[in-house]
Amino acid sequence: MAKKIVSDELWEIVEPLLPPEKPKPRGGRPPISNRAALTGILFVLKAGFPWDMLPQEMGCGSGVTCWRRLRDWHEAGVWQRLHQVLLEHLHGADRLDWDRACMDIASIKAKKKGAATGPNPTDRGRPGTKRHLLTDRFGTPLAVRLTGANTHDSVLLEDLLDAVHPVVGRRGRPRQRPRKLHADKAYGARRCRRACRTRHIRPRIARRSIEDGQRLGRHRWVVERTFAWMEQMRRLATRYERRADIHETFTLLGCSMICFKRLMRAF
Repeated sequence: MAKKIVSDELWEIVEPLLPPEKPKPRGGRPPISNRAALTGILFVLKAGFPWDMLPQEMGCGSGVTCWRRLRDWHEAGVWQRLHQVLLEHLHGADRLDWDRACMDIASIKAKKKGAATGPNPTDRGRPGTKRHLLTDRFGTPLAVRLTGANTHDSVLLEDLLDAVHPVVGRRGRPRQRPRKLHADKAYGARRCRRACRTRHIRPRIARRSIEDGQRLGRHRWVVERTFAWMEQMRRLATRYERRADIHETFTLLGCSMICFKRLMRAF
């Protein structure tokens, strides 16, 4: 028997974050339930299907309906809160490691251009989007940002570190900063090291012409694995959305699904 796309455990976490469902109108077609809409959204995320190819047999309504729920819930801050709640659950289960964090980027093709795109220097100048990711020691996504593919990796270092909100869930002060940050030579500028030390983070960044980055790769491989996990969700392997906020929503939702899987392994 196939697994549910929206399991009972996932729905228990998501449901309190969603706006209340609209009352059924008199006459006409009843609105699609929030759980059914979430099922359609996750199906598109994982399978990579266009919205208009969403199978009607799934009972999720039309692709337009699911797209509108995705947009409306993004504007209501649902996806950001979902990611934060999952991080808090992981922290409470002692499944977040704040000793080391890893930062890296991945460039993906942008088929329809739009905001947060730019000529990709590694793809003959074709339009692309760069995904900036910060993970903990185990590869759990802590924060993600999107820019054009021609943006230098180090530009978003400070913004990415500050994007991690205080995580509660255990006794003591909320955690927000890792003790060490592992990154490649692209982040080797002095301002990057200074930004880390200002936030009481020890930079473990290979220095150009001095240190070999392969030794630090013993810890940085986890972020590459997280990128691979994200690309298994076919909607994240290539950017098809012209609107940057919709693709950012899919990216954040993908990070939340990785956090949820890690949470389920803890029990």
